[in-house]
Amino acid sequence: MNARPDPASLPIRLADYRPPAWRVERVELVFELGIDATEVAAKLLLRRDPAQDAPLRLDGENLELLAIALDGQPLPGTAYRPVEGSLEVDGVRDGSVLETRVRVHPAANTALEGLYLSGPHGTGFLLTQCEAQGFRHITYFPDRPDVQASYTVTLCADRARFPVLLAGGNPDGAGELEDGRHWARFVDPHPKPSYLFALVAGQLEKIERDYRNADGRDVQLKIWAEADAIERCHYAMDALERSMRWDEQVYGRNYDLDVFHVVATHDFNMGAMENKGLNIFNAKCLLADPDSSTDDEYRRVEAVIAHEYFHNWSGNRVTCRDWFQLSLKEGFTVFREQSFSADMNSAPLKRIEDVALLRRAQFPEDAGPLAHPVRPAEYREINNFYTATVYEKGAELVRMLAGRLGKEGFRRGTDLYFARNDGRAATIEDFLAALGEANGIDLTPYLAWYGQAGTPRLQAHGAYDAGRREYTLTLRQHTPPDQRQAHKQPLPIPVKLALFGADGRMLPLHMDGQTADGETERVVVLDRAEQRFVFRDVAERPVPSLLRGFSAPVILECDYTPTELALLLGHDPDGFNRWEAGQQLALRAYDALRDGTGPEAVAAWCDALAALFDDGNLDDALLADLLTPPGEIELAERESAVDPARIHALRQQLQQRLAARIGPAALDARYRALAARTTAALDAASQARRRLKQGVLQLLALLDPAQACGHAAAQYRDAPGMTDRLGALAVLARHDALRSAEPLAHFRTRYANDPLALDKWFALQAQLPGEAALARVQALEADPAFTLKNPNRARALLGSYASGNPTGFHRPDGAGYRLYAERLLALDALNPQIAARLATAFNGWQRLEPQRREAARAALAGLAAHDKLSRNLVEIVGNMLKS
Repeated sequence: MNARPDPASLPIRLADYRPPAWRVERVELVFELGIDATEVAAKLLLRRDPAQDAPLRLDGENLELLAIALDGQPLPGTAYRPVEGSLEVDGVRDGSVLETRVRVHPAANTALEGLYLSGPHGTGFLLTQCEAQGFRHITYFPDRPDVQASYTVTLCADRARFPVLLAGGNPDGAGELEDGRHWARFVDPHPKPSYLFALVAGQLEKIERDYRNADGRDVQLKIWAEADAIERCHYAMDALERSMRWDEQVYGRNYDLDVFHVVATHDFNMGAMENKGLNIFNAKCLLADPDSSTDDEYRRVEAVIAHEYFHNWSGNRVTCRDWFQLSLKEGFTVFREQSFSADMNSAPLKRIEDVALLRRAQFPEDAGPLAHPVRPAEYREINNFYTATVYEKGAELVRMLAGRLGKEGFRRGTDLYFARNDGRAATIEDFLAALGEANGIDLTPYLAWYGQAGTPRLQAHGAYDAGRREYTLTLRQHTPPDQRQAHKQPLPIPVKLALFGADGRMLPLHMDGQTADGETERVVVLDRAEQRFVFRDVAERPVPSLLRGFSAPVILECDYTPTELALLLGHDPDGFNRWEAGQQLALRAYDALRDGTGPEAVAAWCDALAALFDDGNLDDALLADLLTPPGEIELAERESAVDPARIHALRQQLQQRLAARIGPAALDARYRALAARTTAALDAASQARRRLKQGVLQLLALLDPAQACGHAAAQYRDAPGMTDRLGALAVLARHDALRSAEPLAHFRTRYANDPLALDKWFALQAQLPGEAALARVQALEADPAFTLKNPNRARALLGSYASGNPTGFHRPDGAGYRLYAERLLALDALNPQIAARLATAFNGWQRLEPQRREAARAALAGLAAHDKLSRNLVEIVGNMLKS
């Protein structure tokens, strides 16, 4: 007899979607809060779909049912039963009111999903995380995003232990109870799905500010944190106000409650959560001050604050119908966040940052066993789909649509989308329909981008006919097949382009006999496997600048010569394409070093960058990015049999050639000049100087380690902020182990009580390259501050080692893989979400050279052989072993 399959192991399919048979019109919740045990009373007003005849099933996991009643009458045990992670109830009618009372155990909840304790038992506070399916760990409920209800929440707790009580919505009363207890009630006037429910209770401090919306509503902004962190929340408050004003001006979206709460916690699986009216943040995405935060972290705080606030409309007021539509809210909101950050800072540098992340995280994901479409057709564990594909690639698809429609057209489309779907659970089709209808354009061909995995390869070839003065650009597209899809269909690919003359001037564009006065840039759309685009009246053989601003998430293959790339690097006014030309030159140089094909490509790259190094008009931050060749992860994508140690050595050799071409004297002089102007200021120019100073110091260390480490020691000693301090420590640790011992110990002592700074200390050492990293990681695990129970700390040490240290993790003897698999197993018993996310470090193991490949396979197979893995980890490991 065949065993019945575990329902949790069966895939959930988009094609099987059905509207809910039962909806909840109104929910009233009363919490009797306690650290070890909390009781939750729920009253649900239920509505039946007349077209369906299914029984009432409420999701619920790890709940102790204490009481249940229907329409005021207690139910006998025969009237309800547990069924596959849910509670089935008989006798329910349309308009019935179901009441339940359950007990949960926050302090024992190490998965940090549902209601849990952040911090020590005696001083920590309670909070919730309900996306994607955490609410079912709090009470029985149809826990799906297309069930939207109005919430009234009452919190009751001991006043001394829980002086602050918060929930989503507007405050609606508070008072005293017997025995030193108190209560607070909150009402959210906007129906919402259960994943947006939130509460916080504990000993917290706040900063606050009054804000008036563009529509005249007065809003109280309040940011909460523990007493030792509250003074590091002021930058976040400023960023929140900037975000609100920007959304009013750019999208016409106003905040819609009387109060907006933001809470910081050190125990959080994600970056932050957009719960309606009560955002909860991982502290690393909220706290910032010069002494403990780097420039990159300041920008991240601003970006994440904006992202979660923007969700108030793109995610909350308009939510997703089902979890297959996750990118509807996340991809759109990432695009909005990126646009905001570009407006607040430097648009070219922001675009470089975003594309670099896409290539580092999403392109490998799209090329490996974990590849999936932006809208997957099926999943087993939805928490495994909070991926770079859904977020970053999803944002690129929205960017393509925005580029296709233009600024005004995109605003018309989003206005219609919000107006039409306000209060609804929408789909990607709804989004495309609104954008298209508002502009009289059929955007349905772009649906193919959402349903097809893989990164398209765009091949470009140019031919110039001097006699006819015509330039013909032939574009071809091809997306490699995978196990799920043997044939990939052509996609609409918008290609923003310009043509350059030999002197670096942009040439006027004439196509099909039509010319716009002064037009030197335009977008063509490749929507077939191959197309030709003819430009007329071209006076000389041009150099094409393609995918300007990275107009589509593809891999460009163009037959550029090194001279043509050098021309674009020196003259293209598009900051991204200028950087991209440098990256392509660096890749040519890397290939030449690897294949031993001669010095020309390396010389071309070094000469071009040496010239830019002497250009006093170039932005310091852009120069820093130009001096940095593609990383080891991107270089590995070019190899059929990946040897991480060889890639690391070749990349370092490439950097040494560049450093030698610039020269030690020039590097030292530039470093000293930048160091002389060092301050802790956060303006763009000061941040750019720090960024370039670090890049110059790293290059100098490759030529003259002693001199560079001397500079680094002084920089660490005199650093006005964390950016300089951490940068100096990194150079010392990498190039002078003996000299770095004292500052590493000093850093550990100085920041002993600062968890976020200690995360940086762990991460820096875990990322030091070489096979000795394994022993270093094991030693760091013995540090009293290390724990697997805190996601940030696990990511800082183990995640940094496996994902940020290719030579250390990918040891030929497989010891790195075995250690990591053992730690994943331990972590899975505590927090399955974090274990599954960290396990993705094995992605791409099939492309390793044979010895490492077999060692990685053995480690994964050994992990998969354990019979008590969570379904989170089972899905990730199983997918990686299948391909």
